Amino acid sequence: MIHEVDDILRGLLTRGSFAGSDVEVTFDAPTRDWAARRNAPTIDAYLYDIREDTKRRQRGRVALRDEQGITLKEHQPPRWFRLSYLVTAWTKRPQDEHRMLSAVLHTLLPKEILPPEDLTGTLAGLGLSIPLTVAGLHTEARSLADIWSALGGELKPSLDVVITAPFLASPDYRVGPPVTEGLGVEVRGADGVPGDGPVRFHSAESVDAAKAEFTTKHGTAATLQERRK
Repeated sequence: MIHEVDDILRGLLTRGSFAGSDVEVTFDAPTRDWAARRNAPTIDAYLYDIREDTKRRQRGRVALRDEQGITLKEHQPPRWFRLSYLVTAWTKRPQDEHRMLSAVLHTLLPKEILPPEDLTGTLAGLGLSIPLTVAGLHTEARSLADIWSALGGELKPSLDVVITAPFLASPDYRVGPPVTEGLGVEVRGADGVPGDGPVRFHSAESVDAAKAEFTTKHGTAATLQERRK
């Protein structure tokens, strides 16, 4: 799931404001040594934090159905994880870096929900809406200053991009075949030996027809209760 989110984020940036440019999109840790090797304009989206969004956790089972609505299998609801990216721009001039960060904002701010056509793999198969936030309130346990200190680099302007994605880790549970016949009634003797009569099956349609006939002759349950009074 994480690599799929990486690919989606890369695609959004390269097809957005940086389409046709020579800007490179990477996911490397922006350490001091890495920064010294940069020669081309680069947008770096460093994944610095992964944690579950427990507010989205659900219980129970989810049914997977075919085109006719028949349940094929079941699984537990997916778990949701917040993937936090430290997005920075790298060029020779700070003014150019600021323009690049503005371009990132221009590209990502309209994408409050990731476009369904950009989803791939398991994310596309689940058919769920995946939210994206840009430069929101920093709520992680580690501050950005602590992150830069751990990387050994100098603090610089950055955007905090958070994508909350589902992760399906539940096994599939098998289900029984669909019911195609109604309740069967067979008459047996006192010794348990089946009689000569055939097994009579009562389909849902026949039960509904019997209810309709009874209602026509005797009225609804509420009507019968009023008559008893």
